[in-house]
Amino acid sequence: MVQRSIDEGLYSRQLYVLGHDAMKRMQISNVLISGMRGLGVEIAKNVILGGVRSVTVHDQGVAEWRDLSSQFYLREEDLGKNRAEVSQPRLAELNSYVPVTSYTGALTEDYLTKFQVVVLTNSTLDEQQQMGEFCHSKGIKLIVADTRGLFGQLFCDFGEDMVVYDTNGEQPLSAMISMITKDSPGVVTCLDEARHGFESGDYITFTEVQGMTELNGCQPVEIKVLGPYTFSICDTSGFTDYVRGGIVSQVKMPKKISFKSISSSMLDEALIKKMSYVAAGDLAPVNAFIGGLAAQEVMKACTGKFMPIMQWLYFDALECLAEDEGFMLTEEECAPRSCRYDGQIAVFGTKLQDQLAKQRYFLVGAGAIGCELLKNFAMIGLGAGDGEVIVTDMDTIEKSNLNRQFLFRPSDVTKMKSDTAAAAVKQMNPSIKITGHQNRVGPDTERIYDDDFFEGLDGVANALDNVDARMYMDRRCVYYRKPLLESGTLGTKGNVQVVIPFVTESYSSSQDPPEKSIPICTLKNFPNAIEHTLQWARDEFEGLFKQPPENAMQYLTDPKFMERTLKLPGAQPVEVLEAVHKSIVTDCPQNWADCVAWARNHWQCQYSNNIRQLLHNFPPDQLTSSGAPFWSGPKRCPHPLDFSTSNELHMDYIVAAANLFAQTYGLQGSTDRAGVIKILQEVDVPVFTPRSGVKIHVSDQELQNNDSRLEELKSQLPSPEAFQFKMNPIDFEKDDDTNFHMDFIVAASNLRAENYDIPPTDRHKSKLIAGKIIPAIATTTAAVVGLVCLELLKIVQGHKKLESFKNGFMNLALPFFAFSEPIAYYETEWSLWDRFEVTGMQPNGEEMTLRQFLDYFKVCPHRIVFNFSHKKLLTHN
Repeated sequence: MVQRSIDEGLYSRQLYVLGHDAMKRMQISNVLISGMRGLGVEIAKNVILGGVRSVTVHDQGVAEWRDLSSQFYLREEDLGKNRAEVSQPRLAELNSYVPVTSYTGALTEDYLTKFQVVVLTNSTLDEQQQMGEFCHSKGIKLIVADTRGLFGQLFCDFGEDMVVYDTNGEQPLSAMISMITKDSPGVVTCLDEARHGFESGDYITFTEVQGMTELNGCQPVEIKVLGPYTFSICDTSGFTDYVRGGIVSQVKMPKKISFKSISSSMLDEALIKKMSYVAAGDLAPVNAFIGGLAAQEVMKACTGKFMPIMQWLYFDALECLAEDEGFMLTEEECAPRSCRYDGQIAVFGTKLQDQLAKQRYFLVGAGAIGCELLKNFAMIGLGAGDGEVIVTDMDTIEKSNLNRQFLFRPSDVTKMKSDTAAAAVKQMNPSIKITGHQNRVGPDTERIYDDDFFEGLDGVANALDNVDARMYMDRRCVYYRKPLLESGTLGTKGNVQVVIPFVTESYSSSQDPPEKSIPICTLKNFPNAIEHTLQWARDEFEGLFKQPPENAMQYLTDPKFMERTLKLPGAQPVEVLEAVHKSIVTDCPQNWADCVAWARNHWQCQYSNNIRQLLHNFPPDQLTSSGAPFWSGPKRCPHPLDFSTSNELHMDYIVAAANLFAQTYGLQGSTDRAGVIKILQEVDVPVFTPRSGVKIHVSDQELQNNDSRLEELKSQLPSPEAFQFKMNPIDFEKDDDTNFHMDFIVAASNLRAENYDIPPTDRHKSKLIAGKIIPAIATTTAAVVGLVCLELLKIVQGHKKLESFKNGFMNLALPFFAFSEPIAYYETEWSLWDRFEVTGMQPNGEEMTLRQFLDYFKVCPHRIVFNFSHKKLLTHN
């Protein structure tokens, strides 16, 4: 069997979750999914998007009205047709790399042997036990998933010899060493810059240890954690003395686990039967949650990536029912109506269905979470009557979106997300009233999303990818007292937060700590990790191809540019003016050959001359004032590079840098390496001699105090009137492999890594770090959105008790699930939800006078905000 190559353009975000090895194992796995009702199609959708070798969907039943409440690939015209046959062509559109076939025959033992993984949904207990025993005996991995109304369960049997290669999916930890004792066991002490983060039982290995070299490249050693900076290892008493340095790195060790068959690990059979009797409904949100989990278990079974569920998982959301304990729906209220919502009516009755149809909801974002929310909105009938769903997203569809934003197809690439998603869910439920916008939410669009707009809403759902936009929408929802459904994902991790006026705190009431930034002096002179060199390369990109053209054009066109620049803090005025001087005077090219020459000389400056100057200032044997080696601990001693046209990495840099430099001046570039080499042979590279007296900053504080060249630069800049050309700033775009952006980042970073003997990294990881990509996978998104929509059902019913609502956090890799009541808003005299409202316009048409206004609030010390459009007075704490 010839294994297909991985399409990194399509699977890029998922690859950052699973990795290439796991993806390759998934591509040789054939999966059978039995049962094409709502749960089965949800699992199939996620598995197909994931990229297994093939998927076969099986069902012997025909579509019924109750299926349409959650089976998003069935339509009213499909009633009476086989569910698998109808679903197959629609599922096949999700991923052209995954063949999807339908099967309507009996699941014989001979047929099951074609598959590596079998998923049973909508199956009887006898079928589960019979097929479970066969699969267990043949080494076929089995997943049994079931949902009944507000209940869900999941069972996994991956055989007696399942190997898990990575239990948690986290990046291996590493730390720098300050001391290793000669003892039994030896004790390792790490630098106190940060806690090592290891746990007892972890395995580690060593590199770059000076002195106790027996540890370098040793077999993985199990450790016992002694403290946040110390741990013990093997017997080191016979090793040579430790001198200095060294890096300790965590090693992921395979773990073998054993599963029992379903018959041997059965839960209380009476409980299972009771659940099947009392739970008759079919709910899209529960199917989304259990379906996301089940699909992730399929991927674990195929790949050995992440820890499987051992072996049963049970879930219920009974808090979604009426808060009044004495309230009971009648049989008539839950009886089938021969409509698409019968599966939901069976749980909640017709009243909730009518309320859902009248809802007017604002969905902000139509990416992965947005697509899943819209699918669930369509299934539950949100805005399918007198109400409406308004979705806004300013982005267009890209190829990398197709792996998890399942409403989009390859033919939709470059189209607007909001309009395309709206059209797709109209196919799922023609009754939904949905409008697509292409606006960014923020102060600039408050004339569109104004008082009338927000006051007409019943609630807001966020599907955003940045904290600033989330906080803005949170402020708007607090101001207008609207419920907010907030969620997010990061790889296999996901969270859900529900914000209810006068019940919970708001999203902005608590915030994550800011990400730790890399010190500037580390980036400039003392990198010790590939993350440092990649950030340096990103800064290089901005400092060569974006900021200088922007600043040069501002200098040439804006009379106030110099005044603003001189007010910048620290060393920024010098850096900006130096870049402007280079752009319009010393480095301004006339042709392609000039661009190549510029790239060659810049290479020489960054990877040879600057390093030689650094070593002149701080020789390899330099000692600190305390007598300790200067080049030790986090400071790695660098070495200069020698340029060679036969070195592919050197040429990668020259070609990318020269083309980008040419673009900023509107000149034609070239990818002809032979031609570039010919030009390079004629380039004059000045001889460099390190100079004494050159100041190199060893701390950020010293860097801030450097302003010696400012006056000199001001005098050297020519008059703006002397220039007529235009420069083109380049915005970094990581996902276009033809624009030279990532070519430059990878080459620039790996060259600097070579300077400092830091192991280089490939383009894939470079794109993740430099592009600040958020890893994503469809399974987590589906599960998170299922929980969001359960909270939505509570809001629409009018739940008010804090204990009815659930914030959630999950990590499907572990697997781990945690639910808690939201934090209550502070019931003090004045809270974030309180305000004073004063009618500014009197009944007789006269506006309130200033005196009346002041008199009204003489007794109120609170801050006042006047709403002119509605003539209302609003105050917030």
